[in-house]
Formats: sequence, structure tokens, C-alpha cells
Amino acid sequence: MGAISQKSAEFLLRSRLADAEAGDVDALFELGVTYSTGRGAVSVDLIEAHKWFNLAALNGSTRGQECRAEISLEMTAREIAEAQRQARAWLAGCGYQRRAA
Repeated sequence: MGAISQKSAEFLLRSRLADAEAGDVDALFELGVTYSTGRGAVSVDLIEAHKWFNLAALNGSTRGQECRAEISLEMTAREIAEAQRQARAWLAGCGYQRRAA
């Protein structure tokens, strides 16, 4: 059963990443939740969570803004800067276009 749940968790993560690249704001937010809580096969990673919440917030997600602020309290300035750098790199790397507000 562990292998099946591992595979389904990996599939879900890949699916959410594809949705995020396609501009799905909910997928951006859900990736933040996944990394902030360590759901499925994913370990808790606040830098990664901040990155996804930041990307969701940039696309108008109020929940993304709130969660980004909440986990920022548990992070160092260096970790936050790294998360912001990764968010910019992701935006540049996938050719993602922000949705018009």
C-alpha cells in the first residue's frame, strides 16, 4: 500500500505542477499547502511553500497572501529571500504568464 500511495502522491504533485504552469491559481496555492504541511510524499519545506504561496499571491490569491505571511514568521530573512529568488526563477523558467487581474 505504501508504494501505491507514494505513486499517487507523486502523480498528484506532477499534476498540480502542470496545472500551476498552465496558470491555475488554486494549484499554486495547493502546492504551498503541500509543502507547508508535508502532505503525501512531500517533506515540509518552508522555502518551497513560501515560493508557491508567493506565486499564488502574485496572481490575486488572498489565501496565498495570508499563508505566505503566516509561514514567513517561522522563516529567516535569508530563507525568505531564497524563496523569492526561486519564485522569480520559476516564473522566468517556465514561461508562465500571470493572469490579468
